[in-house]
Amino acid sequence: MDVREHGINNLKIYKKAHDLALQVHKMTFSLPKFEMYEEGIQIRKSTKSVSNNIVEGYALRKYKHEFLHYLYRAYASSEETIEHLKFLSETNSLTNNTIHRNLLNGYHELNKMLFSFIIKIEKEYSTPNFLLRRKRK
Repeated sequence: MDVREHGINNLKIYKKAHDLALQVHKMTFSLPKFEMYEEGIQIRKSTKSVSNNIVEGYALRKYKHEFLHYLYRAYASSEETIEHLKFLSETNSLTNNTIHRNLLNGYHELNKMLFSFIIKIEKEYSTPNFLLRRKRK
């Protein structure tokens, strides 16, 4: 059994966030040298924070409020990444319009997915059965 077939890897929001983080990571190495150490570092941190917060929240999903806390942080980091993409474009540091547009569209789609997932958790959440403590006899 392949561990990657289970758990967090089944979440579409995680897959999307992880894929976008890889794309942003690669994109930053085509930035002008001065941006690699300024905006490049900031956008790499914010984009990786999205998937990292999804992972942390998923690991704590036994507790609804903890799960939601990390999902909201993921959403905020995604919004932060969009802001970094705007700065890179507006300062002409990211000149490839196709990459810029694709990343922006990807993050806008991810934000919709995250927000829908958060609403679903807020309304329908119940602790997964396998995470409940078994009562001792």
